[in-house]
Amino acid sequence: MAYIKTASVTRDIAADPMTVWSAVADITRMGEWSPEVESCVWQDGSSEPVAGARFDGHNRNGDHTWSTHAEVSAAEPGVSFHFKALFGEHDYHFANWHYDFESIEGGTRVTESWEDLRPDDIIAASSGMSGVEDRAPHNTAGMEETLARIAAAVEG
Repeated sequence: MAYIKTASVTRDIAADPMTVWSAVADITRMGEWSPEVESCVWQDGSSEPVAGARFDGHNRNGDHTWSTHAEVSAAEPGVSFHFKALFGEHDYHFANWHYDFESIEGGTRVTESWEDLRPDDIIAASSGMSGVEDRAPHNTAGMEETLARIAAAVEG
C-alpha cells in the first residue's frame, strides 16, 4: 500500500502576520492549538524560536501517548516557522512541519504543511504507537483544527 506522505491546510486569519507567527512559534502554547499535541518544552538550553533550537513534544491520540524531539529549521518572524520532527536517541528525522505566513488584506494567510519522510514499511509498523494508520487525512483534520484554534485566539 502506498501512503500519502504530505498534507497542507491554508486559512486566512484576521490578525497581522507577527501576531499569528508569535502564537505559532511559541511552542509552549502548541498544546492549546493542536488536538494531538499535549505540550511542548524547550530543550538543550533553547528558549526561543530560532533556527537550531530544540524542543520535545508530548502527544496523545486517544489512549496512545508518545513523545518526539524537534529542531527548528527556519524561524523568520512573520514569514515562516519550520521544524524537523525527530525520534529516538539517534534523532531519526521522520517528518517536516512548516508554517508559512503571508500578509493579505485584512490579516494573514497561514499555510501549515506536513511531510512524512518514513519509508512505507516503517509507516505500517509504527502506526501502533500513535493509533493512526493513515496519517495524511488525520493530520489534515488536525491542521484544520489547529489553525481554527489559533484564529479564535488571535482574531480581535
